[in-house]
Amino acid sequence: MPVRQWPRCRRRSLSTLRFLLVSGGTLLLLATALLGKGDVPWQPRQMSQLQETLLAGPFISNPLTPAQVEALRHREAAMNEQALARLYLAHMTLDQKLGQLFMVQYYGITYSADLETMIHDLYAGGVIMYAAQMRTFQQTRADIQHMQARAWMPLFISADEEGGFVERINNIYGHRPGALEVYQTGKVSNAAALGHGIAHDLKALGLNTDLAPDVDVPVVNGPDQYLRTWGYTPQSVIDYGGAYLRAVQGDGVIACLKHFPGLGAAQTDAHTDLPVIKRSREQIYSTELVPFKHFIQSPQSLDHPGMIMTTDLLMPALDPVWPAELSPTIVTGILRQELGYDGVVITDALYMEGIAKKWNLPEAVVLALAAGNDMILGVRSSYDLRNAVAAIKQALASGQLSQSAIDASVTRIIALKIHYHLWPIPRFV
Repeated sequence: MPVRQWPRCRRRSLSTLRFLLVSGGTLLLLATALLGKGDVPWQPRQMSQLQETLLAGPFISNPLTPAQVEALRHREAAMNEQALARLYLAHMTLDQKLGQLFMVQYYGITYSADLETMIHDLYAGGVIMYAAQMRTFQQTRADIQHMQARAWMPLFISADEEGGFVERINNIYGHRPGALEVYQTGKVSNAAALGHGIAHDLKALGLNTDLAPDVDVPVVNGPDQYLRTWGYTPQSVIDYGGAYLRAVQGDGVIACLKHFPGLGAAQTDAHTDLPVIKRSREQIYSTELVPFKHFIQSPQSLDHPGMIMTTDLLMPALDPVWPAELSPTIVTGILRQELGYDGVVITDALYMEGIAKKWNLPEAVVLALAAGNDMILGVRSSYDLRNAVAAIKQALASGQLSQSAIDASVTRIIALKIHYHLWPIPRFV
């Protein structure tokens, strides 16, 4: 039948088909421009290059309308963050993937050649900084800008900034009250104010991740909990810690709940030895796990933590063999499967004596990943990082670790970077 005799509905279908083919070609060209071709490992490009390609490229010519072009600039119109992360993952080498699993720290008080090796040559996913390395505003900002400029992929730049007993930017901004002091004011709004202030100051320096709030529920007066808890009950922790959490994340800084599954009953400091918490399963579920469950399952998006930190403690009622951060039962079984958390899980520092007395760093790294953690704290030099990466590769070869689990962790890490706009390319997808 000649085309001019086709029914009107069929002509509309043909027009629709033509539009879809053109649009599909557009997205394919865009993906090719962003990700490269073939099996060549994907490398990031500067924002200015991406803008120039988008504005000048032939794939935004007619028949796309201005509205359709604008839609291509927003990732929400095309695919979600997990899907984007998987696209990038497909163009990464194994070394690039494994580097993303580490949030490294560094010796000394300023940017160093060894730090550059970790972030540029070994592809580290993040850097944690301490007070000694943040002495003045200009020095700190310059060091962080240099880190990001030399990084293969935008970095998580983090600090444990709680206020009170645990503060890292006090050399620059002075002392802040801690969680317990804020709770004692009786005003939840003060917790939100603390979070807003910390987020503002971190962002001004270039830090994008706050390894806080501490949502442990105090059961005893533990040695590592001084001034760090939001009152004394699960509900007070939820109320005050939640206000802090929402303020930090609402201001664009990634927050991290700690210390899963809960240090509130620990009578030993994990920095010096492994705490053993002899509480029943019922007690743990009704107290220590309550804040974590609340925030993970909350209907409010700002309650959902970008990260959760596991820690060094033994809870025989949950796992009589493995410390919590090395326990598949606790990390994968309880945190992932029972509570439903699918964000980034990061370890506490694996050089703390609660772990290091029994396992060396490469061994602990492999065990932590096998348990279900995504990122590792505790690597302090390129020597440590090379050894840890070598141990992971050996574990992959032996079957102790699976490539699919590594890929899932890297996907979560990249998706979090996309969500918090650390990663510029998704704006144009």
